[in-house]
Amino acid sequence: MPGFELFGEEERKEVNDVMETGILMRYGFDGPRKGIWKAQELEKAITEVFGCKHAQLTSSGTSALTTAMAALGIGAGDEIIMPAFTFVASFEAVLSVGAIPVLVDIDETLTLSPDAVRAAITSKTKCVMPVHMCGSMADLDALKQICADHKLILLEDACQSIGGKYKGKSLGTIGDAGTFSFDFVKTITCAEGGVVMTNNEDIYTKSDGYTDHGHDHAGADRGADLHPFIGYNYRISELHAAVGLAQIRKLDTFLAIQKKNNLALRTYLEQIPEISFRIIPEGGEDSCSFLSWFLPTEELTKTVIAEMKVQGILAGNFYWYVNNWHYISKWDHLKNAVTLNAVSETQKAALLKLTNTNFSASDAIMSRCISTAISLLWTDEQIKEKGEKMAAVIRKVLDKQMQQV
Repeated sequence: MPGFELFGEEERKEVNDVMETGILMRYGFDGPRKGIWKAQELEKAITEVFGCKHAQLTSSGTSALTTAMAALGIGAGDEIIMPAFTFVASFEAVLSVGAIPVLVDIDETLTLSPDAVRAAITSKTKCVMPVHMCGSMADLDALKQICADHKLILLEDACQSIGGKYKGKSLGTIGDAGTFSFDFVKTITCAEGGVVMTNNEDIYTKSDGYTDHGHDHAGADRGADLHPFIGYNYRISELHAAVGLAQIRKLDTFLAIQKKNNLALRTYLEQIPEISFRIIPEGGEDSCSFLSWFLPTEELTKTVIAEMKVQGILAGNFYWYVNNWHYISKWDHLKNAVTLNAVSETQKAALLKLTNTNFSASDAIMSRCISTAISLLWTDEQIKEKGEKMAAVIRKVLDKQMQQV
């Protein structure tokens, strides 16, 4: 799954280019850097590889989301509809701009349920933010129609789905803006980094300034820049961009290996009638970074997880339902509005409301779901061994249940 599995001479070469100049910052120092502009190169490569007009690198996926929201004009009191299954960074970014995260149920795509989105729209709703979890996407046609009907912004959090596509377009390039994360365990890594992608020049220009203290980057040098608005320091460094530049050139290789290994492992689970798999919307192309599958009941799923642990094969199999980082059931700090800095009373009230919000529809899905991370390093023999062991555990649990009936 993660690009760090295939680090090599390519990454070292790009990093050494930067080290030889000693200019680690992406802006300024034009003479000493001797024509080395890794961040600019990576942004250009992103537009070419993913098919968007503009790309603005940031220091992380979280800062990319925050930047995109600010550039889209999302702020105090605005409601952003998002899924109950995501990574904590999604709601952290919402809160950071003063907006209100409105968490709603998912469906078996493991992403936003369009019906749940429609039911959650209020006069304060400004944005719908699908989070394309574990390599695949939401029903984007349905969400685009909802946004068009209600004049809402569509912001794609595609941080976990680099390389996924929907009807021929790369995830992250379909909404008003989209984001990737390039942290250490993403399909492409910069170690730390992110990007805002958009086809709207105004959103790009605002993102460009917002990530660099509001600099308009229109002067002859940084000292001549004006500041049309207040920004923050969300810059990526040249070292991080250099790593990403080598990684993006390997993306096709990463995706081909992921697809091959994903499909190979899936053949073992497909032989078990009781197992079903996540729904990929029509026209969608999974990046194959995870194989997400369902058992019939929560009890069976928990028993399979426990048996995998006993057998020593739990590593790489994620039971998100009890995971501290990815599902609403474990986000007590969010539901209790535990922050170091004071949040607005409106934000606080909305967060406390989550404690009593019914997520039973999502619970019914997540409590039965296991996602298996796909490694780029697996050999055919390792996939066979892994598949056989996983299938044996699942059959053992199912057989035991049948004996008890």
